[in-house]
Amino acid sequence: MNVWKSVGNPLAPTAYDGESDEGLIGRDREAAVLRELLTGHHLVTVTGRPGMGKSRLAVEAAARSDGPWRRVVHVRWQGSGPGGPGALTTAVCQALTGRRPHRRESDIAAVLRHLPATGILLFLDDVDPVHRECTGLVQRLLVARPALRVLVTSRRVLGLGEEQVLVLPPLATRSPDTSPDRAPAVELFFRRARAVRDVSLPDKAGLPADAAELLAVEAICRSLEGVPHAIELAAEQVAHQSVGKLADLLESHQCWLSSGQPVLRRHRSLRDTIGSSYALFEREARIVWGRASAFAGDFDESTAVFLCAGGDVTPHQVPSLLVQLAAVNVLEAVRDPGGPRQPRYRMTRAARDFGAERLREAGEWEVALERRAAHCRQVAAVAESLWASGFQDRAVRLVQEEEAELTTMLRQALCRPDQAETALQTVVSLWFWWTVFDHGEEGRGYLLRLLPLCPADSDAGMRGSWLAAWLDAGCDPQNARALLGRAWPAAVMAGDDATVGHIAHVQGVIALREGDHRAAAEHFEEAARTIPDHADGGPSPVVSLAAQAIAQTAFAPDTAHRTARRALTRPNFRDDTWAALEARYAKAFIDHHQGRSGQARRRAQRALSALDPTLPVPRCREALRTLITDTEAGSPGRLPLPRALPNTTLPHQVRADRAADAITG
Repeated sequence: MNVWKSVGNPLAPTAYDGESDEGLIGRDREAAVLRELLTGHHLVTVTGRPGMGKSRLAVEAAARSDGPWRRVVHVRWQGSGPGGPGALTTAVCQALTGRRPHRRESDIAAVLRHLPATGILLFLDDVDPVHRECTGLVQRLLVARPALRVLVTSRRVLGLGEEQVLVLPPLATRSPDTSPDRAPAVELFFRRARAVRDVSLPDKAGLPADAAELLAVEAICRSLEGVPHAIELAAEQVAHQSVGKLADLLESHQCWLSSGQPVLRRHRSLRDTIGSSYALFEREARIVWGRASAFAGDFDESTAVFLCAGGDVTPHQVPSLLVQLAAVNVLEAVRDPGGPRQPRYRMTRAARDFGAERLREAGEWEVALERRAAHCRQVAAVAESLWASGFQDRAVRLVQEEEAELTTMLRQALCRPDQAETALQTVVSLWFWWTVFDHGEEGRGYLLRLLPLCPADSDAGMRGSWLAAWLDAGCDPQNARALLGRAWPAAVMAGDDATVGHIAHVQGVIALREGDHRAAAEHFEEAARTIPDHADGGPSPVVSLAAQAIAQTAFAPDTAHRTARRALTRPNFRDDTWAALEARYAKAFIDHHQGRSGQARRRAQRALSALDPTLPVPRCREALRTLITDTEAGSPGRLPLPRALPNTTLPHQVRADRAADAITG
């Protein structure tokens, strides 16, 4: 078999795409698929992110001795730009003949004259800079020579109808629980580190020797998203620093990774590798790349328009530019771009770091952060409105989709006083996320750090104080009271009945925690009377009635039963799924306490069956399960017990305390 290369190609066939001899670790499946595709089809494209090992895998497949070809013509594009007109066709002709075509003869005519009708595999390697010419050339060659086989490596597919595409995925960074072997990405790191340091044992200097260091290597591979070239660059750093420190550095930034002896110029560093993709785009696409790098997580098309449009980029251009970025794997489609819903994308980690560098160089980083903060504030406001309007499942799914973005913005706002009020408004609007779905500790942490940075008499400061008090009531009642003391005057002066009622609800929570059931019932009754039926920004009157019924069980069981019935018959009861769940729990709890255990169990089971399994688990579910367990075990109903009592370690009392947690938040 003859393997031809383009004239002047200095590369050996064992080192392509920046990888060492270990570069095919974890690629057995892809290698088998590629062999099968080359055997059964005439045009195959291997594509994927930069540094995935496309060329290395293709070289191995082309060099097989049992392939249905007798000769391989290998043309690897060397430059970073497209070259002159017909540059790729000229390179193919040179690879076939060893010389440039005669001046009187066109390049394509020379190619066809020297290209046999059968037995040829034309291997066009790394053709991104000449992608358009490559598409036209391959199409003409396959029409003129139907028996020709063509293998292409590129970051973009050619888009021809008969093309078979193999997309190289990242290496797995975690092994299955049933496998004793290390994940392919981790194994590649180890082998490359040993090769660089010329050692044979994993516990020599600079290489992981214990479980903690192994976990650090796994964290490195996850941070690098399983990209082989990036993992190899990181492995070379063990000669200079520990894997623990390396993991911390890569968590904050990655483009600094570099190699002292790169095979390719563009693989000198991760920055150069990503920059070779950046060079493929026009100015508008580069601008969108940079601005979109401000996103920390997934984003949809409309959000990208809000953040990326401006200057030389018009809003209607953004969707098509996102598609261009996705075509070369700078962006990954999170859901089907051709589906009924709006496309949603995620920027790869290395591309995000590179884009952020370009955005800072352009002086637009601060503007992008401000726009992102405004977007997060709007997301939280929409979610709160959906929750108050009865579309609670949609509100929760919206927060889930945007959780990475919201979390990143809130964490950065803690160090940016100029964004503190926007962040506080965002946290307050997400009250249901913190209280209903057991993210209370996270929300409490944000509030206690943001409140001192914002005016206490502002709307956000007032609502933030009562919400912080609610989240603080279970662990620090004294501080919760102080926070309510800040919120109460502002709410009264503003005539905000909803916040006044919500403050009363939190006072009831504190009283219930301290074992004063009568005071708790009075506060909850005041809350239910004061909070308007359609008020947003906190629990509805139904929730306060349910909590009042629980408190009344301690001293007035019959009244508690009537209060629970009032909660279940409240207008618009069924529009608030969470409130309905709390009210049904309160009624089941009272039934069990009064000896109607069978009825209580059936009511609790119906409430559980109504939960949407695709949504996060509300706190009340654990209380319902505890109640069902008590009824099945024949345990008598237990009243909610304050945390301060010394005997709360008894099992049935712990369950009752958890029930109080669920019903009071």
